[in-house]
Amino acid sequence: MKLIWTNLKHFCITSLLLLALSLGLAVFFSIHIDYGDDRRAYKVGGEGPHFFIAGDQMQLNFIRGDGETGFYLEQQTVPLTATVQTQVYFPLEDNHFALTINGSSPDRAPDGRFIPPPLRYQDNEPILAISDIESAYKTLRDFLQAHQVIDAKLNWTFGKGHLVLLGDMTDRGPSTTQVLWLIYQLEQAARAQGGTVHYILGNHEIKNLQGNFQAADKKYQFVATVLGKQQADLYGDNSLLGRWLASKNTAELINGQLFVHGGLHPKLATLNYSLEDLNTIVRAHYRTAYYPKKNAEANDLLLSTRNGPSWYRGYFEADLTQEEVEKTLAHFGASAVVVGHTPQRWVHSLFAGKVIAINVRQPRDYRGSIPPRSSEGLLIRDGQYFRLLDDGSADPL
Repeated sequence: MKLIWTNLKHFCITSLLLLALSLGLAVFFSIHIDYGDDRRAYKVGGEGPHFFIAGDQMQLNFIRGDGETGFYLEQQTVPLTATVQTQVYFPLEDNHFALTINGSSPDRAPDGRFIPPPLRYQDNEPILAISDIESAYKTLRDFLQAHQVIDAKLNWTFGKGHLVLLGDMTDRGPSTTQVLWLIYQLEQAARAQGGTVHYILGNHEIKNLQGNFQAADKKYQFVATVLGKQQADLYGDNSLLGRWLASKNTAELINGQLFVHGGLHPKLATLNYSLEDLNTIVRAHYRTAYYPKKNAEANDLLLSTRNGPSWYRGYFEADLTQEEVEKTLAHFGASAVVVGHTPQRWVHSLFAGKVIAINVRQPRDYRGSIPPRSSEGLLIRDGQYFRLLDDGSADPL
């Protein structure tokens, strides 16, 4: 019996040591093991609104019902230029937030399409940036509240500041609808107070615009089915959200900082592309899947799913020199570049402060993880950079 207890003790001690070592390695290599699967993540009843456009009319769709009693659509058709007051449901907390669709807002053309936002801003107002939320509505909301960008009622409280959402707000989670409508609502709220929300598209937004939903939560297959649509229709050209996304920029220059989801390939410094050219070319191909062509043109660098601005990982994987990084920044008139896309353990700077990496593994709405995930972002104020933590604190970079 003594031998059994001794062996059992050794087994337990060894198991605990291996577990501690595994957790240590997971933290060091930014590996997270997700656990739990809250059934509310699959709730389709209450999903919406989804707006689909036909001519000068748009149809508002909500999914009602459930899997036991059956689903049905609650629909309303209104003029494309109408103002619609509605709500967005969040199953995890069984609550709603208000949404206003203003068909004649300043970002809409006479035909109802969205006007691409400006590319350059210079006003010395503070900038708060966060990236790769991956459909985690609660995470985004809580982080913005912690840093006083919005209040408990989702009102804009950041004054004339800039909120930069640096791509990959979609995919990998079941709260895509909530995230996109929150961003849409905040754009209007910020504009009313002289502030700006900058939604820079990442590779996953572009995938969605191209009908590539391999990384999307399976919930949205059912959503599209109940709506009587294909999944690609959710962000297609006849979708209000699809038109809104397709108007967004790939890169913007804000108070001297260039914001782009992936990064800038050093070869761009040798090509005659302006910031306007970069955005115009990439936006024109948002709905066209890229493939390498035999006789590649210069444009292929911008459209590449390896080297394009929404996909590039060279700051972390390539053998770049300080000179190459600075030459590319100088070409676009930027003092530094802020990027997401490539996961990091924490927000930090590289290349003597010329590259700021802000993509951390954000918490998920309906799942936990080991080790626990925590949100981070970036604040730029008065020329200083701060790493923002999810408890509302800020550490100088």
